[in-house]
Amino acid sequence: MKEIDVFGIFLSPFLAWALIAFVLLWGIRFGLLRLGFYRYVWHRSLFDISLYFILLTLLVLYERSIPK
Repeated sequence: MKEIDVFGIFLSPFLAWALIAFVLLWGIRFGLLRLGFYRYVWHRSLFDISLYFILLTLLVLYERSIPK
């Protein structure tokens, strides 16, 4: 993916993937909270940041696997 042009400012595509991963994380966190999953998690903050990096990694790997 090439740079993203936002009003004449070029941004890295990694920023777009990071924002998408953050939005996905919010949705997943909401679902896990409603299910009561966090009762079984030892350290919620570490779990959330780990989940964020997993989502970000999967998005970047998915983007790289798309033929250009």
